[in-house]
Amino acid sequence: MAQKERLPDHSITGDGDITVYLLHGGYGSKDYWRYEIAELVRAGYRVVAWDAPGYGLSALPDLPAGDYSIDYLARSFGLLLKATAGRTNILFGHSLGGIIAPRAALLFPDLVHGVIVSATVGSFATRSAEDQKEYVAKRLAPLDQGKTLAESAMPLIKSMFGPKASGPMVDLVAEVAGSTKADTFRASILAIMAYDGRETLKQLRVPTLLVAGECDSVGRPEGMKAAAALVPNAEFAVIAGAGHYGWAENQPEFNRVLFDFIQRRVAKAKESAHA
Repeated sequence: MAQKERLPDHSITGDGDITVYLLHGGYGSKDYWRYEIAELVRAGYRVVAWDAPGYGLSALPDLPAGDYSIDYLARSFGLLLKATAGRTNILFGHSLGGIIAPRAALLFPDLVHGVIVSATVGSFATRSAEDQKEYVAKRLAPLDQGKTLAESAMPLIKSMFGPKASGPMVDLVAEVAGSTKADTFRASILAIMAYDGRETLKQLRVPTLLVAGECDSVGRPEGMKAAAALVPNAEFAVIAGAGHYGWAENQPEFNRVLFDFIQRRVAKAKESAHA
């Protein structure tokens, strides 16, 4: 008998008819969502935050080169989704998580009722060869030179925040992001580079929101707006003054956008369907 695949590590907090799944970025783990989880639970939502394979407490699988892919990550998340799904489920993916979430929504359509994409590149296929090369070099070249990820990543992580970012949420993100395992991070960057998510975005049929930080140099507002245009009836918002981590840098504005979308596009749609 085949051994049952182990679920990725995760936390479940709160109780409610709507479950919000939190999918972290290429730097990070479920631990950096602490303050956002508290706000979501306070607003009445059930929250499931995962550690993607290789992140946090989830083991990095021993896979052949190239098999640690966006599709693999989406299917791994699907195991968690099937085991923990509530009545109404929304996938909130940040950065790398914002690439995984649409793919998971397409692979598991009966379990996903909304998608929120925060600060992601969408698809590197739309960027110039020079831009792609620079992106990889900034992240992997220091590791190739023998530096630890903590040594090489912290200046880059700090540069990804907006110019006025400060406070305990920002500090937590930087601390957790800087503790990412180097092997996992390398595998994730290569997975991102190999993935073209445009066709996935075109096929989404659930309410979808894309949120960019005004000052984000990674999930650039113009790039995310173009990605939003690929999704039927998607909404797009920009968080003033924020860089790559809008939900931590300007949480009040981010959550106004987030909660409005959930209630207006997901909760009310479900109520109308059952009326």
